Amino acid sequence: MDDVVLGSVTCPSGHLVLVDGGYLRLWSAQRSPDESGGDAAVDFEVVGSDADAAARSFDHQAGRRLYDIPEHAVVPFTAKFDEHCRAGGFGASLRPFPRRVPHRDRVRHALEAGDPEFLITGVPVVPIGGVPTGRALRVVATRGQWGWARIRIELGGGTVVERRPLGTIRVDHARFAFADADALGSWVHDDPLDGLADVVFWGGDEDAIAEEFEARRTRTPGDDTFGWVDLPVREAYRLAVALEERRGVAPERRFAVDFRPHSHHWQAMRAVRASEHEAATLAVGGADVMLAMTSVGDGFFPAHLDVDAAGAPVAVEIDLS
Repeated sequence: MDDVVLGSVTCPSGHLVLVDGGYLRLWSAQRSPDESGGDAAVDFEVVGSDADAAARSFDHQAGRRLYDIPEHAVVPFTAKFDEHCRAGGFGASLRPFPRRVPHRDRVRHALEAGDPEFLITGVPVVPIGGVPTGRALRVVATRGQWGWARIRIELGGGTVVERRPLGTIRVDHARFAFADADALGSWVHDDPLDGLADVVFWGGDEDAIAEEFEARRTRTPGDDTFGWVDLPVREAYRLAVALEERRGVAPERRFAVDFRPHSHHWQAMRAVRASEHEAATLAVGGADVMLAMTSVGDGFFPAHLDVDAAGAPVAVEIDLS
């Protein structure tokens, strides 16, 4: 199988985050997740003399913290945990945090506690600690039969003597993000950084819709769809709404619409589409962040850490086979 270099990332904080790139819109950094548009929820910590055993056997999330329990489910969820403890004879209970735990703090706690992953609104995110801070880290993909068989982030030059399981990355948007945990505090997912946006559409009836809306092909590398690029965001939004309304009154017309503000996310995706191997790096918050398409669509992808004889990290590998 052939190896392909996708690019490199940097990690000044030493804490690397592996996550579905589409879910970066949920990232709260140091804010409460309530402030970043998340649903009303409560975060809990399992406490008591048998806290570790109770949390492990309850098996809802990794470790002793249970994040993002919807407010409407708090009473039955707490009752379920209490019954679990009664049945198992565990001296433990759930203690709510006075404020929901910011995502940056979830990274830090997971690494300190040795938890392999943590959740953001039910989505598993894998944190990696002890990452080299002063140099670029090469990202290499290995071809498989149908797409990438694995993606490897090179951390060191030692000889691998042990492979340690990490968590599992859930992907619903067909793309990974490999990012420094502090840099994500500067990530802008949906808002235009320059006041501009693109609107594109495609599908079986794209030619007819293009004629109706007087649209031309964008001639964008890797994404030559019909639409308009570099429009003032209000004008772009007006066109996107008009296209969606057209779909509503004529559902037999087959086409899809994207409204793409010039945010970090859409800038990165524009570069991804133009790249040979569907991966691109963007400078954000003092670090190089990578978005890379999985090449195999959505799924759950286990990650592992390879270490050398001294226990130093050599590489993180994601299995896509």
